[in-house]
Amino acid sequence: MEVLKTIISISVMASLLALLVVIADKLLNNYGECSIDINKGSRILKVQGGTTLLSALSLQKIFIPSACGGKATCGLCKVRIIDGGGVILPTEEPYLTAEEVKNGMRLSCQVKVKRDIKISIPEELFSIRQFKTKVARITQMTHDIKEFELVLPDSETITFKAGQYIQVLSKPYDKIKEPVSRAYSIASVPSMEGKLEIIVRQVPGGICTSYMHQYLKVGDELTLSGPYGDFYLRETGKELVMIAGGSGLAPIKSIVLDVIERNLDRQMTFFFGAVTMKDLYYVDYFRDLERKYGNFRYVPALSKPAPEEAWDGEIGLITNVVEQHVKDANDKGAYLCGSPGMINACINVLKKNGFTDDMIYFDKF
Repeated sequence: MEVLKTIISISVMASLLALLVVIADKLLNNYGECSIDINKGSRILKVQGGTTLLSALSLQKIFIPSACGGKATCGLCKVRIIDGGGVILPTEEPYLTAEEVKNGMRLSCQVKVKRDIKISIPEELFSIRQFKTKVARITQMTHDIKEFELVLPDSETITFKAGQYIQVLSKPYDKIKEPVSRAYSIASVPSMEGKLEIIVRQVPGGICTSYMHQYLKVGDELTLSGPYGDFYLRETGKELVMIAGGSGLAPIKSIVLDVIERNLDRQMTFFFGAVTMKDLYYVDYFRDLERKYGNFRYVPALSKPAPEEAWDGEIGLITNVVEQHVKDANDKGAYLCGSPGMINACINVLKKNGFTDDMIYFDKF
C-alpha cells in the first residue's frame, strides 16, 4: 500500500512540474510585439515575437532564400544582423566564415525574434513575390524524376534569369501536419510567359518531394515564391562548360535555351552524369539541339551501364569524362549543378586544369 501511495505521489508531482514548465514557457516566451528595422529604417515591421526571423519576414511577404525550408541545412538564408540577434548558435557555425561572423551575418532560420531587431538585406529581395499557380502537366522523366509545368494566374508573369530557382510550399498530407518550403530550379526559358517548368527528384523520406511525387495532381494549386539565387549566366567566359546530374539538369536546360534563344556568341558543352540508362532523360531533346545548333554539344556519361543496355557513349564518373574533354581554362566559364559530392569533385578537376574560383559557378542540392 505504501509503495502505491509513493508511486501516486511521484506521478502527481511529475504532472505538476510538467504543468509548471508549460506555464513558465508560455509566460517567459511571450515576447509580445517586436519591431524589425530593415536597412536603417527603409522598412519597419511590427511582428509577434517568438518566431524565427525567416518566418517573421515571410509572413510579411519578404522572402529570404532558403532551400531547406528553415532546417539549417542549406546555409542560404543569411542576413546581416545589426542589433538584437543574440548569440550565434552552434547550428549556424558550419555555414558562416570568420569574415561573415565579423560582419554580423546570421542564418535567419536560426535567429529568434525576441526583442526589437535591426537587420540589413539586399534590396532585390523586396522584388521577390509569391504566386498561386496551377499544375498543368506532370511528366514522369525517369523512375524517380518528374517534370511539372506550372501555370501562373492570368496576366501574371515571373521575371527571372536562366539558372535561378523558386521555392515551393507543400501542403499538409498524411502524417505531415505543417506545410514545408523547398527550392527547385526553373527548367524553362525566361521568355516563356505565364508558365514555369521545374524538375523534381524523389528523395527517399523527403517531405516536399513526396508531396510533389505522390500527392500533387494536374489541376491542383501550388504556391511558390521567387525568383531566387545567383546561379545564372555571367558575361565572362566565351566557352561554357556545363556539368549536371539528376535534377540538376533543370537550370542548365534553362541556360542553354536562353543562350540559343538570344543568339549569344557562346560555345556550350553540357556534360550529364548518370549511373545507368534508366537515369538518363531529355537525351533525344539535347541530341536534337546538338544537330540544330553548332555552338552546343551534349556529352552524357554513365558510371555503371548495365551490359544489356548496350551503351555506346562515354563511360565513367562524370569527373573523369570532364577531365578527358576539358584540357584548359582559356576563356571558359563552368556552370555546375548537382549533389555536393559531385560539385566538389568537379571543382577539383576544373581547378587542376586552370580554372579559378571566379570562373566556376554552382548550385548544390
